[in-house]
Amino acid sequence: MKIEFKDKKIKDIDAQLELVFVVGKNLDHRFVSDKKDLKKLNFEGVADSTCLLVGSDKLYVGVETTQSFDLRIAAAKAIKALKTTAYKSIKVASYVEMDAHSLQAMIEGFVLGSYSFDQYKSKKSKKSLESIVLSSESFNEAKINSNNAKEAISNAQAIATSTNFTRDIVNTTPDDCYPKVMANIAQDLAKKHKLKCNILKPSELKAQKMETLLAVARASRHKPRVIHLSHKPKKPKAVVTLVGKGLTYDSGGLSLKPSDYMVTMKADKSGGSAVLGIMRAVAMLDLPIEVHGFVGAVENMIGGDAYKPDDVLVAKNGKTIEVRNTDAEGRLVLADVLGYAQQEVKADYLFDMATLTGACVVGVGEYTSGIMSNNQEVSDLLIDVAQDVSGELASKLDFNRYLKATLKSNIADICNISNTRYGGAITAGHFLAEFIDEDHKDKWAHIDIAGPAFVEHEWGENPVGASGAGVRLIVATLQKLAQ
Repeated sequence: MKIEFKDKKIKDIDAQLELVFVVGKNLDHRFVSDKKDLKKLNFEGVADSTCLLVGSDKLYVGVETTQSFDLRIAAAKAIKALKTTAYKSIKVASYVEMDAHSLQAMIEGFVLGSYSFDQYKSKKSKKSLESIVLSSESFNEAKINSNNAKEAISNAQAIATSTNFTRDIVNTTPDDCYPKVMANIAQDLAKKHKLKCNILKPSELKAQKMETLLAVARASRHKPRVIHLSHKPKKPKAVVTLVGKGLTYDSGGLSLKPSDYMVTMKADKSGGSAVLGIMRAVAMLDLPIEVHGFVGAVENMIGGDAYKPDDVLVAKNGKTIEVRNTDAEGRLVLADVLGYAQQEVKADYLFDMATLTGACVVGVGEYTSGIMSNNQEVSDLLIDVAQDVSGELASKLDFNRYLKATLKSNIADICNISNTRYGGAITAGHFLAEFIDEDHKDKWAHIDIAGPAFVEHEWGENPVGASGAGVRLIVATLQKLAQ
């Protein structure tokens, strides 16, 4: 889909359909030319509502404000409303506040809303829409800088297409996307976008003493991989390390999940998939930040060689872990990958992303990521970016010493689950904190994306299934660090 900006009034742009956002239920705005027809149809411009008038070739979409968060969702709703129509081109005025953030958000909404996953459908969906033209004519008569508009379009397309790229990986079935396949995706990404790529196979993982990761992978016929992608510009403004949980499938191991809970476990690779998507966006934007992306790609299965409750494992940093539940496997994989990442890169910031705990979903809901850190400034950085720029929902979960004490083991340094049923997202974060070295202790944040990564109904700008959670949040954070 081609998206371009033209320094022309909306009436002077040739397109098959005009898209009009009705802001704050204001049907008296000059862009609204079908007020009588809209009233006959009881269209009031309520947020996210749509009304297609074929007679005048106009699509009206309600939006509460022209802030980024609202415009992104409204733009996605507009594209979804047109999916079954034959319109090939649309035009739309510019809807901006004080800067280009809202314009970028609108373009992101168009791209995110156009996403569909039909890889396994015998009949593929047809996409009629080919182009979107943005007019320099502004909703609020603000002056739109052509260069800023074009930059906003470029940024939005890089970020949104990378989010859709992540969605594709997450949505792919476990029989088609296992550790070797994730490594192949990373290698293809590196070739196409000029990233450096290093893949660790089992013998190298053994040499690196990544025994907790290897234990989780032991019962699977698919051998594990650890992926390291890097973007290294000259004179970077900061060095950032990303670590993603890439459980291509999680059966729960010998602590077997109930059958209903196994459905959607292809989404347990969402953190690792997000890292791949972020690295794609970073390369496309050529950010002046050195970024390293690490993914622990593993499958957790059952069998005679499976690791067991009561086992004691030795992590890469030498800490011993008593296994009390083999379904708390993601933190075991991350423990070793975090250790390896810190060994390879001394970073200014270290972020890990994982669909780690159902407890996080219970605590903050399906749509929100949980942010945990030893450093309030680091967690506040992510929260502020989420609220002001990326449009992803994030909530801070504070550590405390009492929950940390629940991970105590009588026979090892630490247990892989706590001795209480409460505060599970935070105790998982406390567990990971044990594998952060002194150099990175105040530079690290853990992002639990278990809620928003995969939802079985449409919400906001997101489709059924994978959302690509974390991509927009981290890319926007990197862009802020690059300023």
